[in-house]
Amino acid sequence: MMRLSRDVAGTCLAPGGSVVAVGAFDGLHRGHQALLAEVRERATELKLTPVVVSFEPLPRAYFSPEPVPRLSSVREKLLGFGAAGMEQVLLLRFNQALTAMSAEDFVRRVLVDRLAAREVWVGGDFRFGHKRGGDVALLETMGKTNGFVARTMPPVLLEGARVSATRVRMLLAAGEFAGAAPLLGRPFVIDGKVEYGHQLGRTLGYPTANIHLRERTSPVHGIFAVRVGLGESECSWPGVASLGVRPTINEVAEPLLEVHLFDFDGDLYGQRMAVEFVAKLRDELKFDQLEALTAQMTHDARQARELLGMNPRLSEA
Repeated sequence: MMRLSRDVAGTCLAPGGSVVAVGAFDGLHRGHQALLAEVRERATELKLTPVVVSFEPLPRAYFSPEPVPRLSSVREKLLGFGAAGMEQVLLLRFNQALTAMSAEDFVRRVLVDRLAAREVWVGGDFRFGHKRGGDVALLETMGKTNGFVARTMPPVLLEGARVSATRVRMLLAAGEFAGAAPLLGRPFVIDGKVEYGHQLGRTLGYPTANIHLRERTSPVHGIFAVRVGLGESECSWPGVASLGVRPTINEVAEPLLEVHLFDFDGDLYGQRMAVEFVAKLRDELKFDQLEALTAQMTHDARQARELLGMNPRLSEA
């Protein structure tokens, strides 16, 4: 069973010693997966605890004056850690106190005192501590006097280019879902609970299930062909989705994910839904009249059905 901790201070989480991965891990792409797999294997070989240290909010989001798109929610990231075989997760609160901590103190207080690290695995460009003062060289030096070895994971390459969260975000923003999936090691999915909305879609003939993203900034916006998984099921139910601020209605100040499931009859409120993005149809548009919006929705549904291998004429029934 994976255990989650949030604070720098506290008792040692791995008294028998640990192998530790450190990073932001947004999206848990194939590079992250390779790093976590190495940590799990080394921990098994050395009979130590596999541990991951990560941060929330993401460090780049904490320092950015603008919202930073993220590839995974906190919940999705934690589920990924569990699936990767991590037994302990130290999800540190990235706040003023942590940013003021020197790199040397981070090593002593987190890696040594809190985790009893024997191996510490990071990416080659890893920086940490106050004003990013720590790097791999510092880890190697301090490891010699604190009982651990610093190791770097070589980059994972795909088609000659490094797999990175930045590269994945760029592909998703461009609607290149087929290109992003090999980097992620899976299709891009947004997961959440279905909540009540204003039920405008129902009055227009397209009832939707609504997922509020809240503090999460999505890398994708627009109208999409999607496949949906309900509860623990795979993403197989076809649909069309909108992710944005609904410019025609002007009802939401934050992005909302609205999903219309084709040929579905049932109550989805309160259920957990996973939405797999298959293809982008268009950007959001503002319509002067609801009739024009309805006509566009019919066109979108027809196009989505066709892209998903369904009969597009059924959208007109």
